[in-house]
Amino acid sequence: MIASYPALGTTVTVAVDGDGDALAAARAAVDLVLDAFDRTCSRFRADSELARLNRAQGRPVAVGPLLLEAVQVAVTAAQTTVGLVDPTIGRTLRLAGYDSSFEIVIARDGHSFRARFAPTPGWETIEIDTERRTIAVPLGVELDLGATAKALAADRAARAASGAAACGALVAIGGDIAVCGAPPRGGWAVGIADDHAAAPEAIQTTVAVERGGLATSSTTVRRWRSGDGYLHHVIDPRTGRPAVTPWRTVSVAAPSCVDANVASTAALVLGDAALPWLERRKLPARLVSTRGDVTFVCGWPAEEAAA
Repeated sequence: MIASYPALGTTVTVAVDGDGDALAAARAAVDLVLDAFDRTCSRFRADSELARLNRAQGRPVAVGPLLLEAVQVAVTAAQTTVGLVDPTIGRTLRLAGYDSSFEIVIARDGHSFRARFAPTPGWETIEIDTERRTIAVPLGVELDLGATAKALAADRAARAASGAAACGALVAIGGDIAVCGAPPRGGWAVGIADDHAAAPEAIQTTVAVERGGLATSSTTVRRWRSGDGYLHHVIDPRTGRPAVTPWRTVSVAAPSCVDANVASTAALVLGDAALPWLERRKLPARLVSTRGDVTFVCGWPAEEAAA
């Protein structure tokens, strides 16, 4: 049983290896998780904990356990990728035009809009006091948790769904997918495309997922106009600007959705260096170039076998 619906500015899909009652229980559990993440980690809600932290002008802010964990996960992602995935890109994203929910961003007059950019301060500027449960960022630093919080929500939601439904469950939040519990025979069938909302005929390949997470990051979906050109949301922290990359889409399978999302984002930023980077980490991946060429890494199934 499966249900798809809009949430968190994207499409959420909940699937269970059970009946309608199991699906209803799973969806209710997922909605509680999504609501908590929206109220805590949204950069676009003025009343969110993250927005309050970004407005604190350098003062330590007492935070709840969810934001504390979300920021810790983001910092760990920055550490393990040596800054390729960094949560301190919030200001440059805002100046570049990604300052509201994406529906509002693409509705504005992009011809007259001129993007600006800012240096990435770096994750080392974040001060976390786990005993006092406070977080502080320097004046002018703004956090964006987009590269990790949605994936963390998928991991949590899949566990909640499986527990509530008492069966295997899959949760997809946009291109971030997590599974928990015993999968159906043959695994969960997941279609891969540049856009998670693609029509069935646009699906490029289908893979079976039995455990862990799968994430697809792309430069082709969240794009907006700035003057005569277009920008995308994947920021290279080394430049503070949208990443210049030969890849349009990267899909990665990993033990968790967070791990998969961090790797797919880092791969886009790395460009050609992504292939040995993924190989060293033994992460199966599928990379699609801007010309449409497909490259497989570390055991990702070939298209014929995957289909």
